[in-house]
Amino acid sequence: MIPYVVRRLVLLVPVMLIVGTVTFTLIHLTPGDPAAVMLGPEATPAQVAQLRSELGIDQPLYRQYPRWLLDVARLDLGESIFLDRPVSEAIFDRITPTLQLTLYSMFVAILIGIPSGVLAALNRNSLLDRVLMLVAMSGTAIAGFFLGMLFILLFAVTLGWLPSGGYATLTGDPLRHFQSMLLPALALGMSIAGLPARLIRSTMLDVLHEDYIRTAVAKGLAPNAVAIRHALRNALVPAITVFGYTLGDLLGGAVVVETVFNLPGMGQLVVNSIARRDFPVIQGVVMVIAMCYLLSNLLVDVLYVALDPRVRHVSE
Repeated sequence: MIPYVVRRLVLLVPVMLIVGTVTFTLIHLTPGDPAAVMLGPEATPAQVAQLRSELGIDQPLYRQYPRWLLDVARLDLGESIFLDRPVSEAIFDRITPTLQLTLYSMFVAILIGIPSGVLAALNRNSLLDRVLMLVAMSGTAIAGFFLGMLFILLFAVTLGWLPSGGYATLTGDPLRHFQSMLLPALALGMSIAGLPARLIRSTMLDVLHEDYIRTAVAKGLAPNAVAIRHALRNALVPAITVFGYTLGDLLGGAVVVETVFNLPGMGQLVVNSIARRDFPVIQGVVMVIAMCYLLSNLLVDVLYVALDPRVRHVSE
């Protein structure tokens, strides 16, 4: 197990190098000058040139890139041009709402996906099966931010049950916190719940035809006990992979959904940074999200190896 984990950690290095190279190149090739944005339209070319020199962005990219890459290797994401503070501090202050939204959305996806898949499998080809799969896949077919706008229109504007945006800390006002996070968590969670629902249904149908399931039924066990204690436990093993990979997708999707609900997370940070051409912050957020995505995939692979002896044998 340990050699497998070490190999996977080593492979993260070239992946992050590629992500960093592409991010750095694309950001610096986009139109816009941070110095011109900071000084405003009335600034003279000499003033803009002087500020560019002070910020260190007047150097060619082939000189800026090695310096930035060396800083990232030392876990230094640089200084924000507009916030006048380290990028790591700016991200740390904004990462809590993003992580909370990601975890709440994962809970919603599990709460919808697993029961829907189990009920659909136990009622194969019935009306309930078709309705559950239709609802689950409908959420997947709609983007999370658009689903969020529909929820705002229905639950906030029309019914007035929940706030349309804003944020409260979990420790400061728990009730307000969960009220403000419910709609974005539903929008983001429902947008990815269809995939695990279909996987659970498909895996359950395969497991229900195994010999040990027939043996359990022949012994007189209740159908619900057979479905939950035997079939579902084995069907969840491949579903772990899907839930783990969707964790990275949820983290990226949370950045977009945050802007719809005005949550002070990394989404709002990166949107403001793009508008102001704050290159260090944009690069830092992309690198952090990419690392979280890769680490979540690594965690899933390790759990899969630990739970499935066959995979463990192949990995060794």
